Amino acid sequence: MNKKEINIHGFRHVLHEHQNVSKDDMIKKSEAFYHWLNKRSSIREFSDKDVPKVVIENIIKAASTAPSGAHKQPWTFCAISNKDLKHQIRIAAEAEEKETYENRMGERWKNDLAAMATDMHKPFLEIAPWIIVACKRAYEYEEDGSKHNNYYVNESVGLACGMLITAIQNAGLATLTHTPSPMKFLTKLLKRPDNERAFLLLPVGYPKEPVYVPDLKRKTLDEVAVFYE
Repeated sequence: MNKKEINIHGFRHVLHEHQNVSKDDMIKKSEAFYHWLNKRSSIREFSDKDVPKVVIENIIKAASTAPSGAHKQPWTFCAISNKDLKHQIRIAAEAEEKETYENRMGERWKNDLAAMATDMHKPFLEIAPWIIVACKRAYEYEEDGSKHNNYYVNESVGLACGMLITAIQNAGLATLTHTPSPMKFLTKLLKRPDNERAFLLLPVGYPKEPVYVPDLKRKTLDEVAVFYE
């Protein structure tokens, strides 16, 4: 019988319980998951229907199961439902978006975005019942005030955000990845410490009914994968 735990280099390691499935079930499960996830779309028109806080808590907990460099988990998820704060975020985000659309964005970029039917106006930041701002933590403070850096911060937070989006889909909700640039205003409005920077903003809620999305085509497997057999 396998031991429940062992000690490696002075650290406790516990027995991992892995559920084995047959090859046939593996194929069925992987195919079903792909088809389910392939139904996901970015939504820009939301309902203001309430979403319970516990759902958002569970979504964030699911995202926090993501792997990270040296298990530092260098993220903070700020969940905002306060209407006044969402309004302030919208005003500040639209100011940055206006500057981007008018002075930072080239014609090629604008043309690439044309199919998305998006512009500098972001009403979803107030309409969606929740906004989640993912912040990255570049370093941590020790009790004596000294700093130590986290590792692979962007990669780690990116992985967690991917799992966050999947968890949102799994809960029957919709979202959109929004990256107003620069995002320093979020750090200020949310009163985050100096070791945190906003990484991604995601409105979360039910889609407006009816809602329409661009008829976009994802790349085929041959376009995104190379197999070496």
